Amino acid sequence: MYEGHDDKKDGAYNIFYMGVNAGAFLGIMLCGWLGENVGWSWGFGLAGIFMFLGMVQFYFAQPLFGDVGAKPTNEREDMIDTLVDNVETTKEKISGKLNRFVTLDYILIGVFIISALIFIINDPLSKIGDINTLNFSIAGMTDSLFFALLAAIVFILILVVRIPRYEKIVRDRMIAFTIFCIFTIFFWAAFEQAAGSLPLYTRAFTDRVLEGNAALIFKVIDLIVTVVPIGIITYVLIKLFGKTFSRISFSNIVLAISFVVVWILVIYKLYINFSVEAKEVEVTWFAILNSLFIIIFAPLFTKWWDSKYNPPASVKYGLGLIIMAIGFGLLAFATRNVPLGAEAAKLSMIWLVLAYLFHTLGELCLSPMGLSYLSKLVPARMVGFMFGVYYLAIAIGNKMAHYVGGDIEKITEESGLSHFFLIFTIVPIVLGLISFALHPLLKRLMHGVR
Repeated sequence: MYEGHDDKKDGAYNIFYMGVNAGAFLGIMLCGWLGENVGWSWGFGLAGIFMFLGMVQFYFAQPLFGDVGAKPTNEREDMIDTLVDNVETTKEKISGKLNRFVTLDYILIGVFIISALIFIINDPLSKIGDINTLNFSIAGMTDSLFFALLAAIVFILILVVRIPRYEKIVRDRMIAFTIFCIFTIFFWAAFEQAAGSLPLYTRAFTDRVLEGNAALIFKVIDLIVTVVPIGIITYVLIKLFGKTFSRISFSNIVLAISFVVVWILVIYKLYINFSVEAKEVEVTWFAILNSLFIIIFAPLFTKWWDSKYNPPASVKYGLGLIIMAIGFGLLAFATRNVPLGAEAAKLSMIWLVLAYLFHTLGELCLSPMGLSYLSKLVPARMVGFMFGVYYLAIAIGNKMAHYVGGDIEKITEESGLSHFFLIFTIVPIVLGLISFALHPLLKRLMHGVR
């Protein structure tokens, strides 16, 4: 869709990100509300039902995509990389030679797959069910940690072995993207506290009980942030039905039924909320703020990226890390007076709302840009492989989030809750400044890609 228009891709991926989070907004809101107010079996069950309906809808919507993603008719010719070097008005096509997999590549890939699978299977079993498929330790590392480290080292070796075999421009651009992946690891290690330590903070340290006018104001706000986005999405879908119903009628019927169910659940949720005087805000309600802020601010970031003030990649990554760090800084400030080892407190909800706001603004600077620069820097034939690199970086970040966030009680007892949040304030700021400092190097490696 954007072939030959790389300058538009940054903004385009923000719009894509907004669309994805429209679905996330609905899912988190309804599944979370049902889980906390009716029962978690209902919340998880609703998620499963809608995933199934989504699968059915996508399956029967395939005619819309035509030959997009189909197997090449002439694999040898279509697999040759063709890069476009956009240096202002110059468009120089560079044909990259095939970088075929050799025996060493296959051996390393095999070791990586086996190690990763052992870790993926054994790690949750050992923690949840106390089941150890391979029970041993090496140099103080348990089996799960050993295989995780082995998989990471082998994957790095794959990159070290394969990337130098490309031609200079291709090699440099892939190195630049790999550097971005390193920053991505630390971003998600902090950001994904939203799935671990932040819900614990919300439950135990946030005053979520509202009464009188405060409760009424929240109910009205909740009504607006619930109905307006769903109303807009419904309007867009009705317009799409008019354009696509003749081609994918069954898919549209499934989607229509899904949204009828969504509206029924939304009306039921609002009815229950307005039928009680006092209101305890659900822990999961705060999780919708990320998706809500993305829906609100993604168009503004798209305008920014499409303007003449569009900053270079290193600046975007630096801004993403630093802006996110501001959110954790606010939480560190809010919890400065919480005693060591405290198990509960009654802090204002506004600190949490502001934290999610800055986390989201940082995410919009960095996460969609990772996808955009993947499409601009990586040769077409290597996009799948480098997607693996990118999402492995995210996975490592999530695992780091688990390790650090899992120590929230220990850190809180020894140094205080404010110190815990300061970790995620200082480290991203330092990394953001490093990203700024690397601008000359990254600019040279990217060979004109902005």
